[in-house]
Amino acid sequence: MKVTFPAMKGTIGGRTYYSCMMPLRVVPKMFTFRDWAEFSPEEREQRVLNQKRVPHISKYITENEDGYLFASITASYKCHVEFSSLSSEESLGTVAMDFDEAEFVINDGQHRCAAIAHALKENPALGDETISVLLFEYENRDRMQQMFSDLNRFVQKTSKSLDILYDKRDPFSRLTLEVIKLVDVFDGMVDRDAISIGIRSPKLFTLSTMYDANKELLKFHDVAGESEDDEEGHHEITAVAVKFWRAVADNMPEWGEVKSQHLRAMELRQESLASHATVMRAIGGAGAELMREHPEDWQDRLHALTLIDWKKSNPEWNGVCIIAGSVSSNRQSRQATKAFVKRALGLSLTDAEVRSLTPPEEQVSEAAE
Repeated sequence: MKVTFPAMKGTIGGRTYYSCMMPLRVVPKMFTFRDWAEFSPEEREQRVLNQKRVPHISKYITENEDGYLFASITASYKCHVEFSSLSSEESLGTVAMDFDEAEFVINDGQHRCAAIAHALKENPALGDETISVLLFEYENRDRMQQMFSDLNRFVQKTSKSLDILYDKRDPFSRLTLEVIKLVDVFDGMVDRDAISIGIRSPKLFTLSTMYDANKELLKFHDVAGESEDDEEGHHEITAVAVKFWRAVADNMPEWGEVKSQHLRAMELRQESLASHATVMRAIGGAGAELMREHPEDWQDRLHALTLIDWKKSNPEWNGVCIIAGSVSSNRQSRQATKAFVKRALGLSLTDAEVRSLTPPEEQVSEAAE
């Protein structure tokens, strides 16, 4: 059986290729997967498919059917492909191939193909939509490996902060941006692009830091499940976050000094942990439990933040979030820093949190006893 697709004929890198429009329903039939795990890395023509990624990409399709977007799939064909041009334009026409003989190596987009097949099982109606496919003639394994290298060589993941700034679907992104705007000490003090702040930057926080801190703060609220149409619910949860961070700011005088330009942001970041990502997440996480356990007077209890010595030189931070003289942001350090803040706020600690604040030598001594 012969199949035909609308196509444009072009040339790049001295090679002819065809840019085709294929309905999504044919993708699982045209592009079958080879288990490259059976081959040594030197023998593979593509990386091994990561099955764990497929459901996430499929979910992106099915949850955003009115706005999902994919780049072109690139594949090399090992079958006979015939291009027929329109009489009026040589580069426009159709490509035809025998369906039973069609064989491809996916150079770029195998996870997209697998996710499309996965999504079609959930919603077959997606099959009528189309995706662009770039087809090159198969040459040899060396060429396939070179194409994979070239297609991925200049791909650079965007920063988490930029992802948050541009993602209009994520309710936490939207909430965080509103909190920054409504809490005076954050307005103008948040780097919305970089994942880490430059040494001479006048900013105190990154957008990703504020995002993570809000996720910790609102873990007992169903922000992720909030409907796009539930404006009232969104405003209520945003108001909770704004009220909390305003109260925190009242008890973090260093932030206000930087905002009023009485202290340089660079100096605070160098000498203090007061604006570090690990501390912000800890304050958010401790705040969630504070508001739940003390709904009537949680704001008054935040005054205890003023009693914490946030200087990096404070020996109390050693083994908590300062390891071998450097600030750590790994999971253990985040847990210990949250426990440190909870203890300062008078909150009860779990056994795991108590252990996170216990010096290793004391833990060994306790175990021996």
